[in-house]
Amino acid sequence: MRPLIRHPSGDTFSPSLSSGQMAGRPEGASARGAGWGRRIALSLVAALMVSGSSAAETLTLTGVMTGADHQTYREVPFKVPAGTTSVTVDFAYTGRDQKSVIDLGMRDPQRFRGWSGGNKSKFTLTETWATPSYLPGPLPAGEWKLILGVPNLRKDGRAEYTAKITLDRAPAFHGFAAAPLKSGPGWYRGDLHMHTEHSDGSCASHTGKRTPCPLFKTLEAASARGLDFVAVTDHNTPAHFQDLAELQGYYDDLLLIPGREITTFHGHANVFGVTAPLDFQLGSARAPDLNRIIDQVEAAHGLISLNHPGQPSGEACMGCGWTARTDFSRIPAMEAVNGVNAEGPLSGIPFWEARLNAGLRVTAIGGSDNHDATLTGMRSVGVPTTVVWAENLSQDAVLDGIRKGRVFVDVQGTRDRLLEVKAQGGWLSVHVAKAAGAKLAFAGPGAAGLADDAALGEDETRTFDLADRKGWLRVDVRGPDGKLWLLGNPVYLAP
Repeated sequence: MRPLIRHPSGDTFSPSLSSGQMAGRPEGASARGAGWGRRIALSLVAALMVSGSSAAETLTLTGVMTGADHQTYREVPFKVPAGTTSVTVDFAYTGRDQKSVIDLGMRDPQRFRGWSGGNKSKFTLTETWATPSYLPGPLPAGEWKLILGVPNLRKDGRAEYTAKITLDRAPAFHGFAAAPLKSGPGWYRGDLHMHTEHSDGSCASHTGKRTPCPLFKTLEAASARGLDFVAVTDHNTPAHFQDLAELQGYYDDLLLIPGREITTFHGHANVFGVTAPLDFQLGSARAPDLNRIIDQVEAAHGLISLNHPGQPSGEACMGCGWTARTDFSRIPAMEAVNGVNAEGPLSGIPFWEARLNAGLRVTAIGGSDNHDATLTGMRSVGVPTTVVWAENLSQDAVLDGIRKGRVFVDVQGTRDRLLEVKAQGGWLSVHVAKAAGAKLAFAGPGAAGLADDAALGEDETRTFDLADRKGWLRVDVRGPDGKLWLLGNPVYLAP
């Protein structure tokens, strides 16, 4: 017989504990015991990571409402342990055929966290964002309460409810969208560097006055350009994540990736895919060196990219160029093209190539660095466009494509230019579309002696012999005037 545990209210319940599946996919059996006067049963399943530390646990709260509960509230308690990074509730009940209605809300040990009534059956709370209807903020350990309101339940009615509450301790965040917005592999187009009212983004108000620019204006501009994904990267703050959480459902064809521009005195870097707080005060006790920041990013399975490393530092652009002491082997990506700076003294390409020549494998990306969503032309949203080959349109897939270097940068931000480069069986295959009149250009030690002066057609594939070549090799596309249209990423050739 399991021991009964007395709740402070005087009610009792009988807990059960069973092991779950690995890697955060728990499953378990419920255990019924004496309820808090209304047959509330609780079962708990702990999902253990390989290391043995607890990653997540799921509490299942069940109970029954009857006619006596009509127009009453019930607060169902559950425990949240220290170190919890998110609380997710998935709620269901029976009796809808008899017009039974059970509404939802939540309290933590210190404050009221929100009320969704009957408009949501699932919601999540974290420190930096929450499902609309609920408040983000610290997740204090202790007794939380799921609030159930019953606006209608007939005298002879009966409604059985189940609330599955997942308490996650893992720092990884997999996206605001519950599922990929598009299935299947392909080239997905996006902008990875933009600012809004949550930092220094501004635009004209309805009356023409300069005002902090609402985040939705950036998403409207991205949608109008036909982009598939964006990363909003306001400076050092997680404040915009709540906006992204609220807007992802509406922009169901535009993937919203949480980003942050870590702005230090020794350089700027974008962090993608992390919603947890991050230290940015490089050189202080909070972040004595860059490795402390990178450790936090990697622990959260995020991706860090150095921004505009070719720009100057000093009073002209404080901290813009990259001068921080850096273990570049821990830097998976660099912003080689920032806005219109694809070539010339402010380009990030030479800085990136120096890392490639040092034997590192770093993916080149681009970002508009847009600060006014209403701009057209230079530095408008989507110029340049970073194009990623991903398994589907989801945060995890897009970031994985960047890590693997399956990227090219469309410098002019067109909707359809394409550059596909493959090295296989001693041959290099280059497929270019929607760039008629342009020419191929080659870079890197593996490209020595390669040349092709013939203008490209509307859709064309060319092949080149890679015999006896080694090192990295990159293929770009340049327009008839010699300007860079498409920046490729390297293929790496074995000796």
